[in-house]
Amino acid sequence: MLSFINFFMKNNELISKAQEVLNNNYQEKGFTIPCKGLYPFQWNWDSGFIAIGFAHFDMEKAQKEIKTLIDSQWSNGFIPHIIFHNETDTYFPGADFHKSNLSPLANNNVPTTGMTQPHVLGFTLERMYEIAENKEEILDFIKTTIDAVYTYSLYFYKYRDPLNEGLAYIYHNWESGTDNSPIWDDIWSTMESPQYTFERRDTTHVDASQRPSNEEYNHYLHIIEVAKKYNYDDAKIAEFSPFLIQDPLFNSMLIGSNQSLIRLYEKIGGNEDKIATLQAYTEKSIQSFNSKLYDEELGAYCHYDLKKNKLIRFVTSSSFAPLFAQVPDKKRADILVTTLLEKFGNEDQYLCASFDPTSERYKPKQYWRGPVWINLNWLLYHGLKKYGYDRIAERVKNDSIELIQKNGFYEYFDARKEMHQNNTAGYGGNNFSWSAALLIDLLSE
Repeated sequence: MLSFINFFMKNNELISKAQEVLNNNYQEKGFTIPCKGLYPFQWNWDSGFIAIGFAHFDMEKAQKEIKTLIDSQWSNGFIPHIIFHNETDTYFPGADFHKSNLSPLANNNVPTTGMTQPHVLGFTLERMYEIAENKEEILDFIKTTIDAVYTYSLYFYKYRDPLNEGLAYIYHNWESGTDNSPIWDDIWSTMESPQYTFERRDTTHVDASQRPSNEEYNHYLHIIEVAKKYNYDDAKIAEFSPFLIQDPLFNSMLIGSNQSLIRLYEKIGGNEDKIATLQAYTEKSIQSFNSKLYDEELGAYCHYDLKKNKLIRFVTSSSFAPLFAQVPDKKRADILVTTLLEKFGNEDQYLCASFDPTSERYKPKQYWRGPVWINLNWLLYHGLKKYGYDRIAERVKNDSIELIQKNGFYEYFDARKEMHQNNTAGYGGNNFSWSAALLIDLLSE
């Protein structure tokens, strides 16, 4: 009984600290920054995860988070990855570099980027509904926002699927959410990007060894310049961008959000046409996903390079995101979990590293080249639960909690357990919002 009381008190203390992180990062204009200094604006998928955390203790802020994000939507349904609500010189590249107003479809009320991020808004709304005590009240809110989220889903199939196969492309590595993953290395090696003159802001807040290199930034900026040249026209980007990828994480989030929107529309009633549209797109997506993005030899889903017409054959944490959207059948899910445990699941490692720990490209301290991220663990936890892998799901959940208990609410964490002896293996931004938000949600399970 005493051990249970201690466990309960420790969790309550952790939840209180997480709530404090979210409240401190919340801004007067109705959005939450990922963390102070390093990320001073509103980020798309961050806001979705943040709203899930707020929903547990401040539903009004959760709703404002979503409403503020949706208010940045472009006329074609696109929702950008950064919304520049405020002016600051602590981040590069900012609004002046992106120049979203080059697009005739851009939102004229607020400057944004011309790229997006994984579509988490559908399942964010559904999770808010599940959390809410007053179901009628939250459903009223969802009614005011769901059509915008539906239009966001449709945007990808109308404008980002040139082969009409139900798989959306990303044209920038930042759209993947996994910014400097080693899966992009071979693409960079073939690109001849200009050498830009710029002043990094991120490395004034975080050790440069934990961030992308200046050479990588040249490639990042070059891709944006290509998009700007064509005024962020998706068809032109598909034709001329040197980077065009079908990403398993990105498309899993799209499918997962579609599935949530279908269930929410069924609760609202009277939306049979939208439900049918989403079902048709989702079925096509899953079929193409399994026929095109799965690598039999690796036993995992991989990224597909549309410029070279081939799979990028590496296993990452994104490889397991299809479990969340229930893309694989049970037989293939068994293979995925076997791959997860064989490559990522050694007892001396926390689950789940962002890149294959058995690869020579694995760098466990550098951003998306190896560290554990709480948002990917949250997705993996729920994906494993959907297939009945409860024991492994609990390991993912407990590893996530332990990483935060030992180090604090950091952006990402070293996967090697030996590095946590002095509780200094949390990296990137501290007091990071989605780490706090998703911890609250995991502890509510």
